[in-house]
Amino acid sequence: MGKQANLCSFSGVDTLAPALRSYVAQCQNAGIARHGAFKIAVSGGSLPSTLARALLAPATSSAEELHLDKWEIFFADERAVPLDHADSNYGLLKTEFLDKIPVGAGTPTVHPIDTEHLDDTQELADQYEQALVKSFASRDSVKLPIFDLILLGCGPDGHTCSLFPGHELLREKTAWVAPIEDSPKPPPRRITLTIPVVTHAVQVAFVATGGGKKAIMKEIFEDGNELPCALVNEATGDRCTWFVDHAAVEGVSYPRKGSL
Repeated sequence: MGKQANLCSFSGVDTLAPALRSYVAQCQNAGIARHGAFKIAVSGGSLPSTLARALLAPATSSAEELHLDKWEIFFADERAVPLDHADSNYGLLKTEFLDKIPVGAGTPTVHPIDTEHLDDTQELADQYEQALVKSFASRDSVKLPIFDLILLGCGPDGHTCSLFPGHELLREKTAWVAPIEDSPKPPPRRITLTIPVVTHAVQVAFVATGGGKKAIMKEIFEDGNELPCALVNEATGDRCTWFVDHAAVEGVSYPRKGSL
């Protein structure tokens, strides 16, 4: 049996956020040391709010300082809507985090979707894949992009990114970014990083909080059942870290850590 995902459980967001900050800073510092940049993909939902709480707090040590001018932010999935639409993951991150970065703290490079192609999700996905190709080198030289960190959420059905249980996209092996027209969660039209890209990252982290998650967390960690979150766990092992509160993992039989 390979190494397992790290499950870090906290009393609440007040204690989770500082640990998440420390973890992101570690990933940042490793990325900058490796190739002079920090390439991160983020998802939507409640994640941007928790992430902002972690990242906008003052650094408690030099190791936790953020070098935002070296950040390249991509989106693990995105909805085929304008950037100022309520369903836009970019819009959510902008409101929760990007617009609140203090003056002088540095400006990250952000890669939103090209809204010229909202009517054609395949072209939208292809264009976003080209943005990855430009950042991570040509497809001739790399089989898959290697993100320093991919930050994800977990849906009540065990989905992550826009990869849903039982969906054919879970079997996609070659595309970096894929379109989806029939998302069971609205809006139906989206693009998403594929499982091979997600699981190829140097580090992957999930943030899941609240008692409403405990049933699906039990299924992910005890049964798997080929749920998208479980597939990521299985493929990444100890490169995957979950930041959860106690309520989300109540009754879940799985070894957990109080902090990193």
